[in-house]
Amino acid sequence: MIKIRLDAVTFSYPSQLILQDAACEIQDKTVYGIIGANGSGKTTLLRLILGSLVPDAGLVLKEKDLAIGYMAQEINLDLEKSAFEVVREGAQHILALETQLNTLEDRFSDPQVSSNPKKLARLLDEHASVLDQYNQAGGSSLDDSVRAILKQIGFRDEEIGLPMGNLSGGQKKLLGLARIMIGKPEVLLLDEPDNHLDLDGKALLENLIKNFSGAVVIVSHDRYFLDLVVDEIIEIESTHLRTYKGNYSEYMFEKQARQARQGQMFQAQHKEITRLEQAAKRLLTWGKVYDNPKFSMRGKAILKRLDRIERIEKPADGSIGLDISLGGWSGSRKVLELSGVSKSFNDTGSVILNPVLRDIDLYIGYGERVGLVGPNGSGKSVLTRLIRGEEQPDGGEIYIGPSVVIGYYAQEFETLDETLNLLDAICKMGNFSQSRGVAFMRKFGFDYQQRDTRVGSLSGGEKARLQIAMITLSGANFLVLDEPTNHLDIPSCEVLEDALLEFEGTILAISHDRYFLDRVATRICSLGANGIDSFPGNYSDWQSR
Repeated sequence: MIKIRLDAVTFSYPSQLILQDAACEIQDKTVYGIIGANGSGKTTLLRLILGSLVPDAGLVLKEKDLAIGYMAQEINLDLEKSAFEVVREGAQHILALETQLNTLEDRFSDPQVSSNPKKLARLLDEHASVLDQYNQAGGSSLDDSVRAILKQIGFRDEEIGLPMGNLSGGQKKLLGLARIMIGKPEVLLLDEPDNHLDLDGKALLENLIKNFSGAVVIVSHDRYFLDLVVDEIIEIESTHLRTYKGNYSEYMFEKQARQARQGQMFQAQHKEITRLEQAAKRLLTWGKVYDNPKFSMRGKAILKRLDRIERIEKPADGSIGLDISLGGWSGSRKVLELSGVSKSFNDTGSVILNPVLRDIDLYIGYGERVGLVGPNGSGKSVLTRLIRGEEQPDGGEIYIGPSVVIGYYAQEFETLDETLNLLDAICKMGNFSQSRGVAFMRKFGFDYQQRDTRVGSLSGGEKARLQIAMITLSGANFLVLDEPTNHLDIPSCEVLEDALLEFEGTILAISHDRYFLDRVATRICSLGANGIDSFPGNYSDWQSR
């Protein structure tokens, strides 16, 4: 059953056309993944479906009285309230009936009602009707439902009453989704719901979506997540929508096959059109030279035929204006060795040491691609600071090979000088002239007009590309990457992965991006309370064990 349909929708912002003649359908009990480059209009599409934006042309048609739940990328929840209170507040329909019941029950004590049999009878009927609606909506079991969904998203009994301010970003994200789902919407619109989630959090999110009974529309850059949960892919490309059956991997196969077919048809048609154009030109020329109307008429007839041909579009070449070449070199055979490394920190206002890393042992040799995984807060980023010498361990030893040069990708971009403009930052790092800096800048998807943009004003995706550019200029042969795909769109992720596969050096990558780990990693190291466990193979190999 069709819940929502977009029919020839066009939408633009003052400086940019986002969608043109866009059409798609949202069917019940189907999960859709929306993908596209950064800035292509994924969030805009969700807001058009929701109704918070109105199209310039076309229609967004919805089933009557359709209940839609929407979760934005950034969620704002009352930090003073408990997890239980926050989720319970999402059952707005039930709470409205609850308020109505309380108001009706207060009227029973009114002498004017209790002493008037007719008024009392009407009040009893109204109360019974509202109570019946309340029970049918699940009001009598609301608190049990709240506890059940909190348990489903990984909350223990002792955490249910904790204030929101004490929770992690991932827990808040899951709470935001639980708050929407407790209201029993028929359609869920989710904008990057997997942001801030570790691997356990993503597994909980996947189960929530798989068990949801309605339609789900998800914007996500997590290709592994899209493979696991979606039934169809809606791609936004060059202001148009195209729907593909299947998950992300099936979409990629079908898209490449479609582009190959379209390329063949385009070439064949282009060859035929060129042949006909040349024939028409010859006939028109002969008509003039020999003053023969028959030649001219035939030439004009061919031109009219060409005008009626429906032209096949040349398929996009897939280029995203990003050209990453990381280079690298061999250096030391032993790149890194950690022996019994420990690190503790003081909690704020406390003298008690909080151990983060205990007796960590790790060996990385030249050419390895190591993926480091572990729950949020397990100490992965602390480990990278120790490796780079930014902090010193409390115990143990850290050995780095004598010819190892580290290139570091920081999750929060702290390696970038935000006071510089874009071109100056590149020229300073590469010791480039302005003209050479501009040429280098363009390889990473920046245009000439952005040269004077202050680094601090760049978007997350632009800072990510700049940081990768800086690594290519560092001459590094050991890359330490902390969540390198977090701010990149899918096409940029795949260009980066291709570059890492060609990199002549060693990689240690912290990532929750399972698709990235499947493509790049040759060994998975899992960091936990008992140290590091090492497994040969990529993420899927590790998970299967």
